[in-house]
Amino acid sequence: MTANFESRFDMAYDGEIPQSVDEAALHRMEAVAYALDESVPIPGTNATIGIDPILGVLPVAGDLASAGLSLYIVVESANLGVSYATLLRMIANISIDVLGGSVPYVGTLFDSFWKANKRNVEHALEELAGPPTENSTGTDAPAAVDVPVQTD
Repeated sequence: MTANFESRFDMAYDGEIPQSVDEAALHRMEAVAYALDESVPIPGTNATIGIDPILGVLPVAGDLASAGLSLYIVVESANLGVSYATLLRMIANISIDVLGGSVPYVGTLFDSFWKANKRNVEHALEELAGPPTENSTGTDAPAAVDVPVQTD
């Protein structure tokens, strides 16, 4: 039952996830975000990093590889009906991650703190759980209106 979806990130979101949303897709998105952002505990601390900063050690290729993996969350969100505005925000988070991570030496540290994938899952959950609006199509396009047509 998707309405009772509990995020592994302990995210609080308003409303309930509709029954029509694929719960398995939400779990897959969270699994990717967890692997990229929080899967590796730092010994002696409560902090975690993911494979994103580890991949970032490889100049350019590592950041592009993690960006490719991050795009999975965006694609899955689009399939679930997240709006274009939110998808653009998610892509912006990934772009900031890639640009910040590409700075030599400092980029790896940046990747450790800028958890774009976790943020993107949060954006998707917030929107999917949001209250219904006038435009319930899941896009920013105007809602369709039925107009009667006169025939002679």
